[in-house]
Amino acid sequence: MVSAKRVLHVVSSMERGGAETLIMNIYRQIDRERIQFDFITHSEKPGDFDHEIQVLGGRIYRIPSLGTTGPFRYVKALVEVMSTNNYVAVHAHTDFQSGFPALAAKLCKIKHRICHSHSNNWLQNGFKGLLMLKLLQFLIKISATKLCSCSEEAAQFLFGGKTQVHILKNGINIHEFLTADTKSRQQIFEELHLLPNSKIIGHIGRFSESKNHLFLLKVLKQLVKKDPRYVALLVGDGPLRESIELEVEKLGLEHHVKFLGVRSDIPALMKAFDTFLFPSKFEGFGIVLLEAQCAGTPCIAADTVPKSTDMGLGLVTYLPLGTRVDKWCQSLESSLKIDQPNQHSIFNSVSKLGFNIHDNVHDWIKLYGL
Repeated sequence: MVSAKRVLHVVSSMERGGAETLIMNIYRQIDRERIQFDFITHSEKPGDFDHEIQVLGGRIYRIPSLGTTGPFRYVKALVEVMSTNNYVAVHAHTDFQSGFPALAAKLCKIKHRICHSHSNNWLQNGFKGLLMLKLLQFLIKISATKLCSCSEEAAQFLFGGKTQVHILKNGINIHEFLTADTKSRQQIFEELHLLPNSKIIGHIGRFSESKNHLFLLKVLKQLVKKDPRYVALLVGDGPLRESIELEVEKLGLEHHVKFLGVRSDIPALMKAFDTFLFPSKFEGFGIVLLEAQCAGTPCIAADTVPKSTDMGLGLVTYLPLGTRVDKWCQSLESSLKIDQPNQHSIFNSVSKLGFNIHDNVHDWIKLYGL
């Protein structure tokens, strides 16, 4: 029996973030007797997907991050992993740092070296920050054999306008969201002890600066003044969770916000939300917005989110973050009156736009020359 070809993915950690969820969506769909995924992560603690990866046959290698160890030791650690396995491809998902895994793969003579942009924002400003970005972009240019991105905006950010970039759409398993149990909403209400007439605002995302939870709380505060039935369900974890919990207390919203932590029942939660609120300061794509639409849930998003997240179902409203909070409240209130599209319309629209995971798998396999 011929052993499976192995592809190495380089990620920060395998938590339930957008890029990580996308990789796992692909991993579950591939023929794992023919292709296997391994992972390099930079986190000492196990990620949310680690157990599933091991069950599916993948290996996980933990090495110190670039920031912790410096570029030379980091590349050396990458080379040690890559040189002891016969990889057909290395696929780096670490955005502006992805040139380092590509360089290590080049040193190991791995044929397919892919850098994948999942973001559209560079956090360092000024001349020094711009110079650093240019250097990192140059490293990607000389080391990678293929460039791909989750959106045009993310491609422009990391690779510039004149480079050929393959747009790899962030596909999902549409059926998981279409066919989520119709009792999901009732079950979530019972689990969280919510009043039957509650109006549920949902948000799924890491507690980090980019997700803009403080703005979400401002919107909720104004909504609650007008109608105390509003409740926000915040799904996820992250470094800013504690500070957001303190802000909830400061605003007197303890009875209107529930912190659910990391959850695996995302389709059921999406069905339970009356509206999905997504005021991110920046996003490479925003796969949760796609998931919400597949569940038939209306969405209010910041206009910093790529418009390619709109599946043409009349469910998404984009607003500038500079718009007054009361305008966001009005849009959210209006979204509660939107008629939910039928399952046939949702499936056709999402599939036609190229976000059906069953179709996306073939694009990924082509990247690896398989």
